[in-house]
Amino acid sequence: MKKTIFITGTPCTGKTTVSEKLSQKLGCRLIKINDLAIENDFVLGIDDEKGYKVIDIDALDEKVGEIIKSSDELLIFEGHLSHLCHGSDKVIVLRVRPEVLRLRLEARDYSLSKIRENLEAEAMGVCTAEAYELYGEDVCEIDVSDLDVEESVELICDVVEDKVNPGIGEIDYMSWLI
Repeated sequence: MKKTIFITGTPCTGKTTVSEKLSQKLGCRLIKINDLAIENDFVLGIDDEKGYKVIDIDALDEKVGEIIKSSDELLIFEGHLSHLCHGSDKVIVLRVRPEVLRLRLEARDYSLSKIRENLEAEAMGVCTAEAYELYGEDVCEIDVSDLDVEESVELICDVVEDKVNPGIGEIDYMSWLI
């Protein structure tokens, strides 16, 4: 059965690592949203204040739709912009406690302002909220803070195969902001 899965989350939640292992395990195609945007020249420029690439989401969404339409295999789209595109059967948001996420962001030499921005986004569940606007009940959150890669992959496999549905709203990091 053809299915399309989007794996999203704040930077450094483990999307790429988990998605690579998941696609190997399921023997399916993995499309990295950031690479897709760059390869198709959807980068509109660089945000001077924040230093990140500004992506043409409409063009990206159209390209994602073309890929989904032309495929009859299981597809996994990975990236923190994936949930802004249409066409997924299930959106999986990887979540990580802010204190764990901070260490990961620091290890990647993110600037202090980018660390703060990402920690706030994670605490407020921004990716989940944005995904829910587009996908409603087809969104689920998984707290991978204490899971290793294999445990995360197994849990996501269960979600993809509809064995479990973690849903949304159970993960709450808002107290971190207070």
